[in-house]
Amino acid sequence: MKLKILLLSILTGIICSCNQGNKKSVPVIGFVDAFEDATIAPARTGFVDALKKNGFSDNQKNVKIEYRNAQGSIPTLTQIVNYFVSQKVDLMATCTTLSSITAAQKTKTIPIFMMVSPTVKLMQLQDTSGRANLFGAVEDLNYIDTSFSNIPRFLKPKSGKLVVGMIYNQSEQQSVDAKKRIESLAAKLNITLIALPLNTSADAQLVTKALLNKNIDAFFANPDNTVFASFETILKSCDQKNVPIFTSEAGLVQRGAVAAFGADIYQWGYQAGEQAAQFLKSRSTNGLHPEMVKVRKRVYNPAAAKKYNITVPLNFEAVK
Repeated sequence: MKLKILLLSILTGIICSCNQGNKKSVPVIGFVDAFEDATIAPARTGFVDALKKNGFSDNQKNVKIEYRNAQGSIPTLTQIVNYFVSQKVDLMATCTTLSSITAAQKTKTIPIFMMVSPTVKLMQLQDTSGRANLFGAVEDLNYIDTSFSNIPRFLKPKSGKLVVGMIYNQSEQQSVDAKKRIESLAAKLNITLIALPLNTSADAQLVTKALLNKNIDAFFANPDNTVFASFETILKSCDQKNVPIFTSEAGLVQRGAVAAFGADIYQWGYQAGEQAAQFLKSRSTNGLHPEMVKVRKRVYNPAAAKKYNITVPLNFEAVK
């Protein structure tokens, strides 16, 4: 009897050990979203689709994707990243700048596949030892030049010089850098730029109305998480004053801006997902590095263009 019990215990131990081994054999992805937003949501879809195309999906049970959204809360974002680090996930996928920076600050060993994020240099994440765990698809600020330079192609000033307004988050480095770049570009284009700072999306309505009271000809929505989160509020205020919005973000055109030259957010996520799939196949980061986003589009919103009686250049395509 004792022998049977002993054999049963050994058999149970072997089974449990095998099950644990099976669990560990399924790689875990910790997907970190900084906030809920219709503009950036396609990035997650693209990331998951790229994994599926490469044979990795929850349905096939050969990968587990744990998704967390911080809903705009920095403390929650930190908790999410800390949790994934403590669980020793196989890789992290980070969507938007804040997610990427937070993850990079918390681990230098877990591979991080970034999307909807600027370059490592712009995020000021470079150090003397390098950042060997940062991958995915990133963007610099060059495309902003094209986006902003398009405005005179769509609009004529009401009087004298064209006056363009923008708001920027003074606590978000990417937004501050973009604002400086746009100021320099506006001077070259003989455009008067009026830029007002804010700290959170809760300030967006008040600051936007203050900007609109300065008789601007157009509003430029720069790549700023605060602008993304409060875009409907900004759009409503601009519509009331008959001020068209131009942007560098294609996703904002679908939400009501007139036109943009910017990254296709779905493809941005897809590109990061392809890198993640390569890592899952090889279990190695050899040959991987942060890549510049590959797919950019010139798009316009037909309804917004009609509202402001704007003639759209031929090389822009209508959003669907």
